[in-house]
Amino acid sequence: MATSRKTPRSRITRLRAQTRAIRWVNGFVLCLFGLSVGALAVASALPQRRQLEDKEQELARIHEKERQVLALKEDAQATYRALRDDPEYLELHARDRLNLYFPGEMIYRIERDR
Repeated sequence: MATSRKTPRSRITRLRAQTRAIRWVNGFVLCLFGLSVGALAVASALPQRRQLEDKEQELARIHEKERQVLALKEDAQATYRALRDDPEYLELHARDRLNLYFPGEMIYRIERDR
């Protein structure tokens, strides 16, 4: 007569347990997905970071070279102005570099061994 039928209450309990398990699995999968996307974003930024560091080092080398060139330029300009405007410097330069001297003047040079 009475067939063995499961009560609706036990079916609801079983469905709730399955739903909780599915939610837990979905949450775990979502966390894994989020972590993998984050790791991918970080991994894609690393080569760009290395390139940025290389470019910054190259820029520092260029700035140092520019400072050296500017120092040479300033030195050459100072020498030019001194030759043009300062007669004492012009005389000193002529005596030292061009071996010029006044008539009757004796010059003694001490040469260094190179």
